[in-house]
Amino acid sequence: MTITLYHHPFSRAAATLWTLEEIGQPYELEFVDIMKGAQKQPPVVDLNPMGKIPVLVDGDVVVTENAAIALYLADRYSSGTLAPRLDDPRRGTYLRWSLFAPSVIEPGSMAKNSGWEFKPGAAGWGDYPAMIKAMEHAIAGRDYVLGDAFSIADVVFGGTIRFMLQFGMLEASPAFSAYAARLGARPACQRADARNAAITKEHGLAT
Repeated sequence: MTITLYHHPFSRAAATLWTLEEIGQPYELEFVDIMKGAQKQPPVVDLNPMGKIPVLVDGDVVVTENAAIALYLADRYSSGTLAPRLDDPRRGTYLRWSLFAPSVIEPGSMAKNSGWEFKPGAAGWGDYPAMIKAMEHAIAGRDYVLGDAFSIADVVFGGTIRFMLQFGMLEASPAFSAYAARLGARPACQRADARNAAITKEHGLAT
């Protein structure tokens, strides 16, 4: 059965599209007009009570959250290549940085930009300088988070860095910029960027 992604180019589903291009399985996109609140209406809200996208439907399986979708797709369709197998020692590093993006980078950046006051020890994402140091550590002296081998962890973790650099949400250090450039040179990433851009144009969305 064809995979269906409920998608809008201005949502995290834009990043999920890159995962689908890397995986190489047939898929369809279902446009969700988030500007009109369509994500809060059926069928999206029936699939995801949070009323958010991305939502991926693969046969009888429904998966939400960009990182979860990426890990699911890689394990199901690309185990041993884009996802380390369960007995591969690299599996821990792969999961570590895949989940670092939504659980640390996103809230940590929002906390800094919004001026939240909190005790770093009480927040799962800690403090911003420590977060940046950890991000730099993830790619220090290597091309990808697993070393020489690209994986779906780079789509999630690296895709977050790439997005933040694009919108000026992260200082463009040489390491981050070089990493983002390597990712952007991947044909699957370029196909996803082109398709997101085409959908943006097709629906007359302001950029």
